[in-house]
Amino acid sequence: MAEKVDVVIVGAGAAASVYAAVLAEAGKEVRVLETGPARKLEDLYSSQISARRLKWAVPELLEAGKDTIWFNYNAGRGFGGAAVHHFGVWPRYHPEDFKERSLYGRGLDWPLEYEDLRPYYDRVQAEVGLSGDTEAEIWRPPGDPYPLPPVPVFSHGRILARGFEALDMNVAAVPLAILTAPYKGRAACTYDGWCEAGCPTGALANPLVVYFPRALKAGATLQPRSHVTRVLTDAKGKLATGVEYVDDTGTRHTLLADSVVLAAFTVENSRILLNSASTPHPDGLANSSGLLGRYLMTHPSVNIFGLFDEDMQNYMGVNGGQLFSQDRFNKVRKAGPFGSRQWIIAPALKPNDLLGIAMTRADLFGPDLQSFMERAARGLGTIVAISQDQPLPENRIELADTKDAHGFPLARAVYAASADGLGLWNASVDEGQALIKAAGADEVWHSPRGGQHIMGGTIMGDKPDASVTNAVSQTHDIPNLFIGGPGVFPTSSAVNSTFHLYALALMSAEYLRDNWASVVA
Repeated sequence: MAEKVDVVIVGAGAAASVYAAVLAEAGKEVRVLETGPARKLEDLYSSQISARRLKWAVPELLEAGKDTIWFNYNAGRGFGGAAVHHFGVWPRYHPEDFKERSLYGRGLDWPLEYEDLRPYYDRVQAEVGLSGDTEAEIWRPPGDPYPLPPVPVFSHGRILARGFEALDMNVAAVPLAILTAPYKGRAACTYDGWCEAGCPTGALANPLVVYFPRALKAGATLQPRSHVTRVLTDAKGKLATGVEYVDDTGTRHTLLADSVVLAAFTVENSRILLNSASTPHPDGLANSSGLLGRYLMTHPSVNIFGLFDEDMQNYMGVNGGQLFSQDRFNKVRKAGPFGSRQWIIAPALKPNDLLGIAMTRADLFGPDLQSFMERAARGLGTIVAISQDQPLPENRIELADTKDAHGFPLARAVYAASADGLGLWNASVDEGQALIKAAGADEVWHSPRGGQHIMGGTIMGDKPDASVTNAVSQTHDIPNLFIGGPGVFPTSSAVNSTFHLYALALMSAEYLRDNWASVVA
C-alpha cells in the first residue's frame, strides 16, 4: 500500500526549505523528495572540486536554441540545491518591475505589487541575516533596514570604485545574505572568497542553515536519491493526489499527499508537469493555458576585466562582490534598449576554474599564461554586469526525444536572448570597459556573454488563460498543486533571483498553511 503524507515537496532547494519549515511548524506531515544526495554543512569544502560537485545537475538538459541558458552553472543537486553554491547577492525587485506592461507597454505584469511582497522581504532578511548599507543604497525600495552592517571593502573594491566615481556613478555595499557579525547562533564570514563551494561555517545563508533546520526540528523528513517522475491526480484530474518517484535502486514508488509543492529546479518543474500528461490533461499538468514551459529567461551578463599596477588583493572578500551600482536601473532611456542593468563590483577571485584568473584569458597557454598569471594574481580586477531579459513565449522548456534512465523524456531548452537583453549587454560591455579604464587599468577585456539565473516556465498571473499559477504560486488548474522557485517569475528584472524567490515562497507557504482546508478539499 502506498505511503501517505500531508504534503510532498519535490526538490530540496531554497523555496522547498521555506515550504517545509512553514508547513511542518504548522503540524503537517512533510516529506521532501530530492533527486540528489543528502548533504550536511560539514560535507562542504572550500575547493574547486567541491564547487563542481554542487553543480552539474542531473538529469541533464538538452539545448536546441540559439543561446545557452548556462544550465550547469546555475543548477544544483542534493540537499540545499542551487542555493548551496549561490553567491548571496540579495537586492530587492523594484516597484516598477511588477508593472512593466501597465507602465511601459512592455513585458508582462505580475499579479501582485511590491507592497504586497515587502513584508515578506523584511521577514526573510531578518530570519536569514542580511548585510548591507540601507542609507548608501539610494536605489533601494522601501523596507526595514538591513539587520547587519555591510561587508568590508578591500583594495579590489576601493580601486574599482574610482572608475565609478570618475564617471559620476554611485556605488554602495552589495546587499548580501552573508553574516558580517555573529547572528542567531551562526558565525560571521571570514572573507576567504569560497562562497561558490558552499559555506561550511554557515555564514552564507543557504537552506542547510536557515529553514531546513527549522523544518527538521518540526518533524519534516528529507529523503535523498528520490527522482520524481510525475505528479499524480484523481481520475477527473481535478486534484493532485501525490507523486511517483524512483529510488536509487530503480524501484518505482507512489507517495500520496493532500498537497503537492513542486520546488525542483526551474527547468525540472516544467519537465515534471509536461511528463505528467494524462487523459484529463493531455498537454501536461497545469497547462490549460498552453504556456507551461514558456517565457524562459536568463540574465545576460558580462565580466569586465582589467590589469592594474597595484595590489588588488583580489582573493579577499566574497564571490558576490563588495560594492554594486544600480544607476542604470531605469527601464526607459532616450535611446537604446528597454530594461534594467546593474553592476556588481570586486567579486573574489581564485587562480583557476569558474571564477579563476586563468579562465579570464582562455586564449593563453604555456609561457604566455604563466606570464599573465604572475601579473594578474596581484593586479587583476573585475566588475560584472547583470542585464534584464524580456519574457518571450517562444523561449521555452519542452520535452526532448531523448529519455532518461527511467524512460521519461528529458527537458530541452529553446532559448535566444531578447533584442533588449542583447542591447543592454552591449551597453554594459562599452560602459564597463570605460569604468575599468577610468579606475586605472592599463589593459581591459571582457568575457563572452553569460546567462545568470534561470526563470520562467510556470509564470504567475491573474488570468488562467495567460499564466500557470496565481499570485500565491498556486496552479490555476489544480488548486492543491503549488510551484516554488523562479519559474513563477513573469519578468526577470536585473537583480539576482534568490531573495525574491524566498519572499514569494514564504507568501505562498503561509497561504497554503492558512487555507489548508479549502485548498485540499
